[in-house]
Amino acid sequence: MPSLCSAPVRSRLYQIGPAEDLGRNTDWRFLDELNRKLKASRDWTLRMLMMQTRRRFLTNLSLAGAAAFVGTPRALAAEGPPETTTIRLARQPTICVAPQFVAEELLRVEGFADIRYVDMPTPEVPEAVARGAVDFSMAYASQFVMTVGSGKPVTLLAGVMVGCFELFGNEGVRNITDLKGKSVGVQALGSTPHVLLTVLAAHVGLDPAADIRWVTDPSIKPIELFEQGKIDAFLGFPPEPQDLRARHIGHVIVNTALDRPWSGYFCCVLGGNPDFVRNNPVATKRVLRAILKAADFCASDPAGAARRLVDGRFTPRYDYALQTLSELPYDKWREYDPEDTIRFYALRLHEAGFIKSSPQKIIADSADWRFLNELKRELKA
Repeated sequence: MPSLCSAPVRSRLYQIGPAEDLGRNTDWRFLDELNRKLKASRDWTLRMLMMQTRRRFLTNLSLAGAAAFVGTPRALAAEGPPETTTIRLARQPTICVAPQFVAEELLRVEGFADIRYVDMPTPEVPEAVARGAVDFSMAYASQFVMTVGSGKPVTLLAGVMVGCFELFGNEGVRNITDLKGKSVGVQALGSTPHVLLTVLAAHVGLDPAADIRWVTDPSIKPIELFEQGKIDAFLGFPPEPQDLRARHIGHVIVNTALDRPWSGYFCCVLGGNPDFVRNNPVATKRVLRAILKAADFCASDPAGAARRLVDGRFTPRYDYALQTLSELPYDKWREYDPEDTIRFYALRLHEAGFIKSSPQKIIADSADWRFLNELKRELKA
């Protein structure tokens, strides 16, 4: 598992331990004195703010360490400055795309002064990238393949992490083949959960259209129907699986972070607007580097990354965020080949009738791994 680089080794004369080094550069006396004075106070809001100050500082310190190794000064100078200092990323409710949420400081180190997060529902992200409503975003590989297959342009840059979604069932459903004749909840036919469940079912020989009773209700979330016992199964995305486990509702049938073949492919990939990528190659490489280093940060310090998600108001529950980041593999971007992922999902979606394009055409129309290959060489150590 990748970890943040250590500081340069000091000579014996100046060598000190991390605790001593931190102690020489921090002074908590005033904060501690205020905490004592506020201990009996009714002003709980102010007291909690003071209690968070030290924790936030240490988290920032951890991410600042990652920022220090975003790229060597020589490498950054050779690239030249980014063509633009403004970047727009999608802000969506699924927290498995955490690297793009915790990458803000890393993006600033890369030269971006104006970093904007644009709110949108998860299903709208790939098309928002295609039409230029945002410049970059992580999204499920199947979503991007569907978007490219429909003729909308997206440039795929890298795989980022593995294993977002989990299939939950009630006591009558112990495996995917048990879905035959059962009710499965999705927000709508053609939605990402419906597409992925169709692929899962077809992979084990079921006829998803004939064998599964799809329950769609735009007015209520599938997780609520599952909680109420009105459906037999549904596909959950973080933080939904964490919530169900905490309340001991249902059980996991498929965990794509662990179960083959799904765990052998990226779940989320990074896509860019083709015009932005073509016109701003330096900025594109710097965005990708920041997000991949943020993925390393999620892998090496899930507690710190989870705290940043909560502090940035990307999610309200620290415990669910920590569980998500601790369980999902954010350290596979160097190891897995993103083209294998696009080929895998394009083939499955083509076989299921969701796209007409072949995997080869999807890859030819969308993939650009140049920046990823350069960064793999740069960040090899």
